[in-house]
Amino acid sequence: MKPKSKILIIAGSDSSGGAGIQADIKTVTALGSYAMTAITAVTIQNTTGVKSIVSIEPKKISDQIEFTSKDINPDAIKIGMLHSTGVIKSVIRSLDIIKVKKIILDPVMIAKGGAKLIDNKAIKLLKDKLIKKVSLITPNIPEAELLTGTKIKTKEDMIFAASILIRLGAKNVFIKGGHLNSKIVQDIFINKKEILVLKNRRIATSNTHGTGCTLSSAISTFFSCGKTLKRSCELATKYVNNSIRSNLNYGKGHGPINHLSSINIKKNFK
Repeated sequence: MKPKSKILIIAGSDSSGGAGIQADIKTVTALGSYAMTAITAVTIQNTTGVKSIVSIEPKKISDQIEFTSKDINPDAIKIGMLHSTGVIKSVIRSLDIIKVKKIILDPVMIAKGGAKLIDNKAIKLLKDKLIKKVSLITPNIPEAELLTGTKIKTKEDMIFAASILIRLGAKNVFIKGGHLNSKIVQDIFINKKEILVLKNRRIATSNTHGTGCTLSSAISTFFSCGKTLKRSCELATKYVNNSIRSNLNYGKGHGPINHLSSINIKKNFK
């Protein structure tokens, strides 16, 4: 098969392969599109947590974005880990230059083990400048709490936090409900015109490393191929749930999900 679209991923790496750039590339590829990258940071981590983060110089991040896009024009952009004001400023400048309309922002702020991956000045800049430039922002509950200064304990709290992000300039918001303690996971898609609640039964596993990165990359892929944002969120959620259900059980901590869940291997490749 030929790739259906081209996605530029702006994000940090994950040496264990379950999240970050590595998960993004796997997701985009598994869903039939072509992945390009601009690496914002190199993380040293495994399934038990983040050991350290090596920053990439902001100018080099801009160079990756612009030089890549000049040659292969992306149909959509997925943005993940942006850990400093310098990085965010460089990304905003580059977005203004390459002028891609379909942009999904996953505001990666807290690692699965609880480590904070972004400083307060960067959070403020992301809120003030970046969310106005993207098509969709996809925070989980801790990230939505950080962005809005609210506590989220119910579906109604999620909707309230999303409405704050809309007032801050976000066009569309998708808040992931996995952090709430309930048997049914509720995710909220919201814009000024509509609210969609996606309900799925919680899958009993601790192997969920990289679900946020995977979801936002899946949304980017479906959106780049002409699906509506709402439909892209529905399809991406289904893909992530199928990938979690495989329960790979790799590593000693929060293991990765199965990005190959969407692929059927033809007989002559087995």
